[in-house]
Amino acid sequence: MNAMREVGIVVRRAKVDNPWIDHVWSPEAVLAEAPATLPGALLSREAEAELFYAGAAIIELYKSETGNYRDNLIDGAPFLWVALRETPEGLVELAAVTADPTEGESLFESGLLVGKAAMPAEIASWIAAYVDEFHVERVFLKRERDKSGPDPRKTPGVRKGRKSGDGA
Repeated sequence: MNAMREVGIVVRRAKVDNPWIDHVWSPEAVLAEAPATLPGALLSREAEAELFYAGAAIIELYKSETGNYRDNLIDGAPFLWVALRETPEGLVELAAVTADPTEGESLFESGLLVGKAAMPAEIASWIAAYVDEFHVERVFLKRERDKSGPDPRKTPGVRKGRKSGDGA
């Protein structure tokens, strides 16, 4: 059984001193409940940065990933990975939010803007309850090698039943 929960995402646009770009986006906070604020709303402005409400996102949990969620929770301060996509207007839109570190890495490798945000305690409790209910420890079984000899498809010069160098 998958579980889903809606959260709100706050992002930061910070000015940078760089000849190729003038700002960078990063997740600032994950809100345990999505507010009734429109995506793109300016929340605050400082000298070098602005905070925006990026919008609501769904965190979906899968039984097959409970080991990853558990590792994230026991690692100290748990995180959520937030994937963003910059729009032609210069804002960002949410692409995904996940509690799975391996999925967060995959999102990064896909070319999205990905950053980590601290996981709210309420979300951590919800994920911990899911892990407690559905986690099954998987035993690693090492396969045994086939002892019948070299594989002729993988070893040059070896034909079935004969080793290279045999006279016949």
